[in-house]
Amino acid sequence: MHIDGENLFDLGTMEIARRIGYVPQRVETGRLTAFDAVLLGRRPHIKWNITEKDLKIVDSVFRLLSMEKLRLSYIDEMSGGELQKVAVARSLVQEPKVLLLDEPTSSLDLKNQVEILAIIRNIVLEHRIAAVMTMHDLNQALRYADRFILLKGGKIHAHGGVEVITPQVIEEVYGLPVVIGEISGIRCVVPGSPAWDCSTGYVASRITTK
Repeated sequence: MHIDGENLFDLGTMEIARRIGYVPQRVETGRLTAFDAVLLGRRPHIKWNITEKDLKIVDSVFRLLSMEKLRLSYIDEMSGGELQKVAVARSLVQEPKVLLLDEPTSSLDLKNQVEILAIIRNIVLEHRIAAVMTMHDLNQALRYADRFILLKGGKIHAHGGVEVITPQVIEEVYGLPVVIGEISGIRCVVPGSPAWDCSTGYVASRITTK
């Protein structure tokens, strides 16, 4: 794997951590404040002591994610959405070029799912980094992602832009017929049942809601 022409297999652990940030599916908690938990993400850059630069970067990420009120909150007392923000913040202070996220919204309610994914997309666009995440929710993926890789049996079944998200491909991967349409301009997947005939495929008409 190469990032900016560098082979990651030629780099040490700390060098890799300066280039790749990782957000796990489940975040381990402990008796740490959010500020201390996020500051740990600077470890790949810290040589002897924590510097003013390290503290400023942590502060800027707290502002970026609108987390100022959580700075001194203990992470073992946080909600799922707050804890996930801390995990994202910790990866961002690494100043990575690539973010890897393992189902970052799997344990969150709908509001927090939308908030976290919107934050990640804005960070990618504003800071010109790449984000790669695993997701089971096709509708959230369609709403926030630019490129897609669909796996079947541990192998890549289809990859590319939004054009690869078709009823045929989805049924081949998931074994379930679907219809793809639009609701208020947002493309979405509507699942059927194994006995449902979805031979009409893509729904081209616009579905509007009040």
